[in-house]
Amino acid sequence: MKVIHVETGMHLYGGALQVFFLLRGLQPYPGEHILVCPSGSAIGKAAREFVRVVEIPCRGDHDLAFLWRLQRLLRRERPDLVHLHSRRGADTLGGIAAKLASVPAILSRRVDNPEPRWLVALKYRLYARVITISDGIRQVLLREGLPDEKIRCVPSAVDTERYRPDGDREWFRQELGIRDDQPVIGMIAQLIPRKGHEVLLDALPAVLAQLPDLQVLLFGKGPLQEPLAAEIAERGMSQTVRLMGFREDLERIIPCLDLVVHPAYMEGLGVALLQAAACGVPIVATRAGGIPEIVKPDYNGELIDPGDSVGLGRAIQRLLADRPLTAQMGRQGRALVEKNFSISSMVQGNLNVYRELAGRTK
Repeated sequence: MKVIHVETGMHLYGGALQVFFLLRGLQPYPGEHILVCPSGSAIGKAAREFVRVVEIPCRGDHDLAFLWRLQRLLRRERPDLVHLHSRRGADTLGGIAAKLASVPAILSRRVDNPEPRWLVALKYRLYARVITISDGIRQVLLREGLPDEKIRCVPSAVDTERYRPDGDREWFRQELGIRDDQPVIGMIAQLIPRKGHEVLLDALPAVLAQLPDLQVLLFGKGPLQEPLAAEIAERGMSQTVRLMGFREDLERIIPCLDLVVHPAYMEGLGVALLQAAACGVPIVATRAGGIPEIVKPDYNGELIDPGDSVGLGRAIQRLLADRPLTAQMGRQGRALVEKNFSISSMVQGNLNVYRELAGRTK
């Protein structure tokens, strides 16, 4: 079985990291896997160790040259399947290229944003199967009219060896300039509107009234960086809320957080939440998309409604005030990801779809 994988992300996190896990995990199984990615991408550099990498420039959803190049590659390589992993440029254009090359296409859908029913009816004809990373995304597609028999749910995975509890708190405090007596919460998300950073800022005054020494670390990059910095200063929170940018060492940082918050309005699943749970850190997040599949109320965290800043503040105060409870939640969160979100399960789930379409039994 020969499968061409298309991933157009430039950085090795989020969906691209899941593709890396998949390609690495497929190595023990029979078959050939080829990665198509943009020139200079991080996943291309990392995956060369175990798969053939073909670099094709991709300038977005309207790059017809990408469609033409991918179609030529598919005709030349004659794979059994093409697996389209990312939205930017790869989903619709990749589906068209596969259709023109007469190769069955699989689409991985990692977001829960709705699409018009007419678009779903038209666009999803391009794919033999759609793999959703959460049941929440599956439910979105079902509501929009996609037949259930076309959908397979394979949850994202977390590297539980890399992300583990019991971090080096002395290093953490020195590295980030935080006193031993200061509680610390983190939010790990792109700086974009749907992640809900403003909900956290709205929740903080009530929390700070009870916990004036609280430190809030916002990890990530995005277009809201300057507006958020300005709003934090305007609210007088510059000594409390810090924009940390993109960090390559989150596996060292997350275990040292007291709490991870994620007040997103929409979320396909939330890899950062898997990482937090794997590190034994309790989570306060929203009932959005696939988040309730990771965060179980009174088990490994709390759930609030999207946009509920009052509820967010109350949940943060409750958990930070009860250290035995958060320690128990942390242990239970770790057990949850080990059971339901392992890399081996994710690899096997995708492999089952390949075998189903290729008509193979082994």
